[in-house]
Amino acid sequence: MRKDKDAMIRVSYFHRKPRPIGNYSVEFIFKDVRNQLSAQVDGKVVYSAYESSGLFKRIYNCLEIIGKQGEVNHVTGDINYIGLFLHSRKTVQTILDCVHLSSSTGIKHFVLKLFWLTIPVRRSRFVTAISESTKNEILKYVHCDPDKIKVIPVAISQKFSRKEKAFNKENPRLLQLGTAHNKNIQRLAKALWGIPCTLDIIGKQDSHLEDLLKEYDIKYEYSWGLSDEEIIKKYEQADMVTLVSTYEGFGMPILEGQTVGRPVITSNLYSMPEVAGDAACLVDPFDAQSIRQGIQKIINDPAYRENLIHKGFENVKRFNSQTIALKYLDLYKEITGQN
Repeated sequence: MRKDKDAMIRVSYFHRKPRPIGNYSVEFIFKDVRNQLSAQVDGKVVYSAYESSGLFKRIYNCLEIIGKQGEVNHVTGDINYIGLFLHSRKTVQTILDCVHLSSSTGIKHFVLKLFWLTIPVRRSRFVTAISESTKNEILKYVHCDPDKIKVIPVAISQKFSRKEKAFNKENPRLLQLGTAHNKNIQRLAKALWGIPCTLDIIGKQDSHLEDLLKEYDIKYEYSWGLSDEEIIKKYEQADMVTLVSTYEGFGMPILEGQTVGRPVITSNLYSMPEVAGDAACLVDPFDAQSIRQGIQKIINDPAYRENLIHKGFENVKRFNSQTIALKYLDLYKEITGQN
């Protein structure tokens, strides 16, 4: 392992501006990558001055990074448009998903595609997609050499670890991360109608969702602005993790739940089956009855539940942080001519 700082690869990691509350999971993940590569990579984190909203704030975010480039520039998501001002042969763009394109039309779709996908892809040496599903979506929208896009999954943080807990069959606690429209809480609520449980939601409170949960007589709790440690505690307290989304670029709660040792129910669409492997209950997210049957099977079938947990521990081995970090190191070495 190299210790001479002058011999290390200088990488500038470009992150979006941190929010005052809430968490960006991708920055959490790349911190682990930097830690794993600390002997080979001199990593510098560059945060955008402004949140990514409005024309002038985004222009400023682009201009301020020009003088902060390294031997390698790694844009870790969301602010991909800053690639317009980065040295294209030295830049890695991580694209998390294409949900903004699938949910937009007209001029908005054109602008989002141009600045968050077309320009970043063309003005980069490599693009990393966090799943095969995301890679396929990128290629659907942008014509480029498929070999330019490298699939490097998200690594599971070493902060998560196995935590035994007896399953509460009488009133299980279901952990739901996120309240955005794609999280599909409307159908989840319908699926839970009449099932004794507590839905533990991490996300911004939504009066419409609260009205819906009350309509279906579901006991629920809301949390927001939690620390990493508090989120991990939520996983440890849970009996089951729900991620029945209609869209995900990856689906970190699947791996986080499996690492802690909780059965996971998730969707059979996009990246979720890819991430879950055979270690989660896969359901049709557009069918509340399918979701209901999956939840009931986890609750009522102990052998099935324990099999999911056992397979989950095996599945997460594919997402070891050291293994994932070395994949990024290979790209950095190729950019700097060290391969």
